[in-house]
Amino acid sequence: MIELVKKSSKNAKNDILSGLTVALALVPEAVAFAFVAGISPIIGLYGAFMMGIITSIFGGRPGMISGATGAMAVVMVSLIKEGNAIGSAMTVPNDTLGLQYLFLTLLLVGIIQFSAGVFKLGKFVRLIPHSVMMGFVNGLAIVIFMSQLGMFKKFSLNEVGERVLNSETGEFVKEYISGTPLIVMIGLVVLTMAIMYLLPKITKVVPAALTAIVVVSAIAIFFFPEVSTVQSFIKDGSGGVVTAGVEGGLPTFQADTFTMIPLTWETLVLIFPYALILAAVGLIESLMTLNLIDEITDTRGNGNRECMAQGGANFINGLFGGMGGCAMIGQSLINVNSGGKGRLSGIVAAVALLGFILFGSGLINQVPIAALVGVMFMVVIGTFAWSSFRILSKIPKSDAFVLILVSGMTVIFDLAIAVVAGVIVSALVFSWENAKRIRARKSYKGDGTKVYTIWGPLFFGSIQDFIGKFDIANDPESIEIDFIESKVSDHSGIEAIKNLVDKYEKLGKKVTLKHLSADCDALLIKANPHFKDIIVTDIDDPRYYVMSDLAEAEAI
Repeated sequence: MIELVKKSSKNAKNDILSGLTVALALVPEAVAFAFVAGISPIIGLYGAFMMGIITSIFGGRPGMISGATGAMAVVMVSLIKEGNAIGSAMTVPNDTLGLQYLFLTLLLVGIIQFSAGVFKLGKFVRLIPHSVMMGFVNGLAIVIFMSQLGMFKKFSLNEVGERVLNSETGEFVKEYISGTPLIVMIGLVVLTMAIMYLLPKITKVVPAALTAIVVVSAIAIFFFPEVSTVQSFIKDGSGGVVTAGVEGGLPTFQADTFTMIPLTWETLVLIFPYALILAAVGLIESLMTLNLIDEITDTRGNGNRECMAQGGANFINGLFGGMGGCAMIGQSLINVNSGGKGRLSGIVAAVALLGFILFGSGLINQVPIAALVGVMFMVVIGTFAWSSFRILSKIPKSDAFVLILVSGMTVIFDLAIAVVAGVIVSALVFSWENAKRIRARKSYKGDGTKVYTIWGPLFFGSIQDFIGKFDIANDPESIEIDFIESKVSDHSGIEAIKNLVDKYEKLGKKVTLKHLSADCDALLIKANPHFKDIIVTDIDDPRYYVMSDLAEAEAI
């Protein structure tokens, strides 16, 4: 461990100070995201600790911070509710089964993410267009905002003070608070947001989120003792997993996960979709954060190694009762901007967070819910890409459509589906635009040979336009097709060339192919050895390079 720290930390002082700052900033967000998921705050803190320590040591991006995140929390809500519903049918007390289903799902998430790193799938994050990324963060911000509106609700009570049960859904009915409680809560939320906004303009020595929570908590304790706190919220039943506030300690092995949940095919069918979505969301946000930190630090991280570290961390979370998570854009930026660019910064942040869990968890019970809501509203404001409104009229309509589509699908479905849909739409638009760029300039040689000089990419989307450029029936006896300005991009393009030559030769006409790439030559000859007599290879073209050949030349 000592050698690891020495090798990965160029400035230990900056890393230590930055790590302590990040640890203080991690606490309120871990607690708040736990409430988003509908679980106890201590589960969120455990998750942040285990994610942080494992990814800091084994991850592919020194200086990047991982922990409990809203992106994954919003997916966990449905899983936990579904697990609790199964528990109710089995008469499992205290709604504990939903949490055990989460832990079991995290084991599968870890396996999926680790496998993505082993099979080197991390590089595919490069295929995510910028419009999809902007839609992703906008949708995430909207989902987090909507999840906080539930904090303004309370259980509906009948005439005798009992909770009202909805017979159709089987859940207790909630209604929005009103009157003085609503005014007080809004006031505390606004005060929290104001402190987080104004304090950094005065000093950045202390974390704004932590300061806001301490100030608002003190005001609530002395002047508004009736407001809802973390402890009262959990005791009220909304937290779902415990009944007596937050109690700190070391994470423990969750043996109940394997005794309470049957390891059957039905269980796998239930958790696999959630595991796949959580794994995809976690990797997408982690790899996007990695790319962002790469740009800021002018260095390059290892995406595949980060995938394996994220998977290992989530697997450990499932074993030892953490919420799981992924890389955190906001906390990573805080760390890097504070000078923490080595692995030591993340290690210090995680260890300091564990210290808070062990010795200061009781303080979390006194935190007003309004303060956590204020923190999350500021997270929403910081997450949302406000520049998207300004650029919508300045970017291509297709990119604007993708941005709005991804944002909407994130709210309606989930983050992973939205990102995949955005990438597919962007790819289709790109293919369509490139399919229209195929051109053929026609000329004649002195001997009467007709020359088709092809320009543009030849691939599955452009083959019909490519074939349409040729007048097979009326062309002369000798045809030359020059690909000096074109690139054959896929098997569909090769098949199109082969079919075109076959049509000419059926009419007894001679075809010559020039300036095809070496790989295209090989595939055509493999399909039909006759192409050896058709393809001209003994010519030089200084304008044409095959990227693999160029890379080899540079290596030499």
